[in-house]
Amino acid sequence: MIEMPLGVDGAVLRQLEPWRAEEFLAHMDRGREFIGRYIGIADAVTDLASSREFLRSYAERTAADTARIWGIWVDGTLLGGVLFRVMNIGMGTAEAGCWLEPAGVGRGLVTTASRLIIDWAIRERGVYRVEWLASAGNAASIAVAGRLGMSRDGVLRAAYPHRGRRHDVEVWSVLAPEWTVEAGGPQ
Repeated sequence: MIEMPLGVDGAVLRQLEPWRAEEFLAHMDRGREFIGRYIGIADAVTDLASSREFLRSYAERTAADTARIWGIWVDGTLLGGVLFRVMNIGMGTAEAGCWLEPAGVGRGLVTTASRLIIDWAIRERGVYRVEWLASAGNAASIAVAGRLGMSRDGVLRAAYPHRGRRHDVEVWSVLAPEWTVEAGGPQ
């Protein structure tokens, strides 16, 4: 997938690669506190070197077929992204996730982009189970999982240390046989 129109506000989905490190850092700087409320990406990408390293590590994991990362651009500006934090093609599993800066919120960007990557993983890569992990306090991320037709599997209590406190993590998933238009699959 080189570039995929999202059909929302002229948005496109593209792979985030190391050569986009400056743009990725500027995006993190614009949304750092908002993005960092629940996920560590904003704390990991703090300067150009860490931005390059973060994207380089995903490029290596993409080459190894163990992860993927894409950005969401609207009118030429990177506003967020979606990813498979981990992929185990042999086991048929992947963990999807997302982030947005405030300018991208409320437009359906993450739901649409997540739907595309989950569909790709299931239909093209043969993934059987896609998981979505979200801090129990992250209502927006939990709502995306619901819109995608995922089922809530349970809560991992105090499973995620972030910014000095432990967060409960909700685990959501969708299985390949459940991935239909009715359940949130491709429209």
